[in-house]
Amino acid sequence: MPGIIVGVDGSGHSRLALEWAMEEAAVRQMPLRVLTVHPAIVGYFGGVVTTPGDLELTERTQAAVKKEADEVLAGLDGPHPESVTVSAVHGFPVEELVNASKDADMVVLGSRGVGGFTRMLVGSTAGQVVQHAHCPVVIIPPEDRG
Repeated sequence: MPGIIVGVDGSGHSRLALEWAMEEAAVRQMPLRVLTVHPAIVGYFGGVVTTPGDLELTERTQAAVKKEADEVLAGLDGPHPESVTVSAVHGFPVEELVNASKDADMVVLGSRGVGGFTRMLVGSTAGQVVQHAHCPVVIIPPEDRG
């Protein structure tokens, strides 16, 4: 689906990315897809390992992200995005975001906070998505760096 994809993981950094992506989709009158990935376990040969509780956890994750997206949407003062869809998948976050970028105009992600290593200004997921995405990627910095 063309439009903007925002990766959300429940952190404060991803909330900032969601807010920015929501406003950007509204200004551009584009659809917004809010994507959350319930992380999979890496199997012995590098594939996804599925456990009996993964489906339920993915559904609960989607419900929580839907609630967060609804809150951000309700808080918009001006225009609204053309549409907002929330989806949750079970897999590897980088792989799922890169695959989703094939059909997107833009991917938006939050940056991790600066920890003890100042060179690590972008989280490993965001850094890998930037390198492998099929469309432009916007990284939203934490409020104290924005």
